[in-house]
Amino acid sequence: MKYLLLIYSNEGDWTNLSEAEQDKMFNEYMEFSRSIYKSGNYIAGEALQPIATATTVRVRNGKSLTTDGPFAETREQLGGFYMIEAKDLDEATAIAARIPSVRFGCIEIRPIMETPPIP
Repeated sequence: MKYLLLIYSNEGDWTNLSEAEQDKMFNEYMEFSRSIYKSGNYIAGEALQPIATATTVRVRNGKSLTTDGPFAETREQLGGFYMIEAKDLDEATAIAARIPSVRFGCIEIRPIMETPPIP
């Protein structure tokens, strides 16, 4: 089954790290990514640009409204994701628990809804 692992943390936590700490965390992410790639669990994954670069689109009464920034103010922001293949939620949870920033943020695990291919 496919799962999306959504990585949430406070962006300020990252900017408060020293350059050495940021390098260490980056290397931990690279090692984690290599390990789930080698195990066959990895499907995709990306880090996201800071929340200040976000654009939000809403359609109300047939009109498209675009605003800069996130759709809601929160203490934790979506910083990236992994899409994985796992045999069940227990395996997906074990993989999510190894994501480096889980130590100061959280990982939301969402099963992917299987849909028929687009013709």
